[in-house]
Amino acid sequence: MNNDEKGRLRERTKAFALRTVRLYSALPKTTEAQVLGKQLLRSGTSVGAHYREASHARSQAEFVSKMEVSLQELDETAYWIELLVEAGIMTEARLASLQQEANELMAMIASSIITAKSRKPDR
Repeated sequence: MNNDEKGRLRERTKAFALRTVRLYSALPKTTEAQVLGKQLLRSGTSVGAHYREASHARSQAEFVSKMEVSLQELDETAYWIELLVEAGIMTEARLASLQQEANELMAMIASSIITAKSRKPDR
């Protein structure tokens, strides 16, 4: 991944976090919505934090580890979005673009992990 791609991914993961914050703020104040929303908020905002940690990794193994955590958090965020829709708390149409961004970020991060794993290990 070149520096432009790294910068773009950094921007997108931060924007994703901000979108999850705004979504949480827009949720109904029912117990169910708030419980699911807090889970979404936690996982959605941690994606970018883990990506930033990965960008400062001291080794290839540490990079892969942090990126894998970021990928797990994205997958978890997608799960909470699905639950918000399936529980009838938010409409699928309202959350479609956030779900699409989660899917795109997962593909990008998974590709980066595969590339890093295929490289010769640090010495």
